[in-house]
Amino acid sequence: MKITVQSIHFTADQKLLNFIQKKVDKLETFYDHIISGEVYLKLENVKDEANKIAEIKLLIPGSQIFAKEKCKTFEEATDAVVESLRLQIEKYKTKKSIAAEAAKKAVLLPAEDDF
Repeated sequence: MKITVQSIHFTADQKLLNFIQKKVDKLETFYDHIISGEVYLKLENVKDEANKIAEIKLLIPGSQIFAKEKCKTFEEATDAVVESLRLQIEKYKTKKSIAAEAAKKAVLLPAEDDF
């Protein structure tokens, strides 16, 4: 899967970029129709230690999934975002399979005559 990483107000090192790519690639094991992903890394200007924000938007056929987390490190935030996206993907797949099953049943049921 092709992902783009944008680091806002700082420059991300290659180690962090590789970590993010590896984590996001694992999402393809749960749903292999992911088209692409966009990752935004931000540093918030606050005194709190948890000032690193990771946002990921995944494009899937007919929809998009988004998650955002704020933690002490970008690695920790990325882990949390990927887990959130995994849960969203599972929910999306469940809804999709229920809709497909309902459509299948609707096609197989004979039409009732109004006599």
